Amino acid sequence: MSNAQAQVIVGGVAKPGVSKGLISITVMLTTIMVILDMTIVNVTLPDMMGALGATSEQITWVLTSYIVIEAIMIPVTGFFVRMFGRKRLMLISIVGFLVTSALCGQADSLAEMVVFRLLQGFFGAPVVPMSQSIMVDTFPKKERGKAMALWGVGIMIAPVLGPTLGGFITEHLNWRWVFYMNLPVGIINVIMVWVLLEFEPAHKVTADWFGAFFMALGIGSFQLMLDRGNQENWFDSSFILLLSVISFLAIIAFILRSWGRENSIVNLALLKDRNLATSCFMMFTFGLGLFGTIALQPLMLENLFGYNAQTAGLVMAPRGIASAVGMFAISRFIHKVDLRLIILAGFLFASSGTYLFTTVSLNAAEIDFIIPSIVQGLGMGMIFVPLSTLAYETLPKAETSQAAGIYNLSRTLGSSVGISIVITVLNHADRMSQQGLSAHIVPENPEVSRWLALQGMSLSNLQPAVQKLADELNRQALMVAFMDTFWVVMMSFVVLMPLLLIIRRSKEGVQSNG
Repeated sequence: MSNAQAQVIVGGVAKPGVSKGLISITVMLTTIMVILDMTIVNVTLPDMMGALGATSEQITWVLTSYIVIEAIMIPVTGFFVRMFGRKRLMLISIVGFLVTSALCGQADSLAEMVVFRLLQGFFGAPVVPMSQSIMVDTFPKKERGKAMALWGVGIMIAPVLGPTLGGFITEHLNWRWVFYMNLPVGIINVIMVWVLLEFEPAHKVTADWFGAFFMALGIGSFQLMLDRGNQENWFDSSFILLLSVISFLAIIAFILRSWGRENSIVNLALLKDRNLATSCFMMFTFGLGLFGTIALQPLMLENLFGYNAQTAGLVMAPRGIASAVGMFAISRFIHKVDLRLIILAGFLFASSGTYLFTTVSLNAAEIDFIIPSIVQGLGMGMIFVPLSTLAYETLPKAETSQAAGIYNLSRTLGSSVGISIVITVLNHADRMSQQGLSAHIVPENPEVSRWLALQGMSLSNLQPAVQKLADELNRQALMVAFMDTFWVVMMSFVVLMPLLLIIRRSKEGVQSNG
């Protein structure tokens, strides 16, 4: 990229006289709208099945199509920013997202829905990295912690609110309104972007489209493998095995072809920056803890404790609120305290909160889930802001759009890997727990007869007694499996702590209190 192009890209983001607060609101609304659509659809799938004539396996493509295209599009955001400028690209993205949201609401078949979701993900994907780069460039370095806190609210809260809001809309309106609700918010976003942001001149740019093909093939295959792996029983499936080979070869080909190439659609050379590379890896692994917990907790609350989707969402909501509190609380100290110490404290809070999840029992009340969520959420907020700040601290301002694409790709892939890992661990732990517990359920064990007596049953009436024992075995085994899986999530926070020694601060990183 030429110096002239760099100057244009890092020029005034906002129009003269526009406050940073208005820019923040604009960016937050847009980010929340797009991120929310990743999780809000989950609870509507059973209702969609009947309306679209799809099976339980087919309907999951409504989620898969959006996730795969988003993962492909996020890293190329920097290229399109150079081509169109941020304001034009933001307008194109929001308008395209709105139109495709309306089309999703009108879909009458599974094929239509999958196509419209692909288009919705295509237009929505650039919004998140672009919004982060706008925040980084709008705020001076000394206020960047505040900027990342504001931006992080959408990233952290939207996935938690999605299932709750989706369940409420589906129950009281119709699943189609999950998509229609984007329209009023998106129209407000379009107006705010048009009025508040400054146009940047468009530039003629060249791209290595052959390398871009390898990137799309590799990331798309990898994301599809992660999303379908559990359903296909992983490498027992020839389809998953083929996807893994394709993704590995295509990603290697992309790296070999694109590293150091001037017209590469993604500037991989930015990963030479130690802070960006380390932060990307940490954000990737952080996705296991963040999105793994978001995937695990509703399953536990609904399957073991009988909560409906709306109640489960309300029980989970304090985590998002605590994350926001944690982000804003530490944003004031970003340039007064070593960020690595803040992140370390965040890891301690997050791992402690996750540990508390491993101590609950089948007799747990709602408060037993809310307290760990708050502790964990505080820690996640304390991690997210300084980690996002450190990622860009040693990079030139002209590279924020490209770096934001790489950084947010690590978050997206990390969330998918994390969800796949926790679901796989949960299924495996459930099987192992059932095998271990079933060995003790034998007629010779006096505890079996004692437990049946408490239920008003006995082995003399064999069939109902066996069914009752089987149901209790499944409950106990699944509870043990959830505890084991939360241990894995906890360790994902613990193992990241030593990596803080690799990250460095810039000379302006820590200012005195004076």
